[in-house]
Amino acid sequence: MIDRRRAIRLAVAAAALTAVWQLPLSTADAQQSFQRFLPLLIDLPGWTGAKPDGMAMEMPGNSIVTATREYRRGDATVNAQVITGPAAQGALAATASGMKIETGDMRMSTSTVDGLAVARTFTVHDKSGAVLVALGPSAMFSLSFNGVAEDEALALARRFDWKTLQAAIPK
Repeated sequence: MIDRRRAIRLAVAAAALTAVWQLPLSTADAQQSFQRFLPLLIDLPGWTGAKPDGMAMEMPGNSIVTATREYRRGDATVNAQVITGPAAQGALAATASGMKIETGDMRMSTSTVDGLAVARTFTVHDKSGAVLVALGPSAMFSLSFNGVAEDEALALARRFDWKTLQAAIPK
């Protein structure tokens, strides 16, 4: 008779083997999904951009895609990302809130820019924050920054073609 621990280990191993068996096809399809965004992570004048990269993960009933590029100018950094899936969906709740918060060291606001919902955060003491742009119900463009003025960060975010990014999101 097989003891309970051994039966559980066999069941887990069988489930893992099934998942691994299906992985190569899913990974190949997922890999193509993040690559469509890489050319849209443009060069920024005056900034040194790293090579864009991405990740995609397909699971039954769920898909997560990210494409990222980091930029540097002296001590300042900017990270541009396109994110789809549950992580984007959760972050986008801030864009729909219509809130505005301001303290001596921090600002957060939501607005509509070029027809898209945008949430902005900014911390005064280190000139850091983020610009989140809703590209769809579970897709967003994010520009996080450090060492950059608030208005310059929005101007940098707007250099990316939000409508083209939105059009690249699978329907």
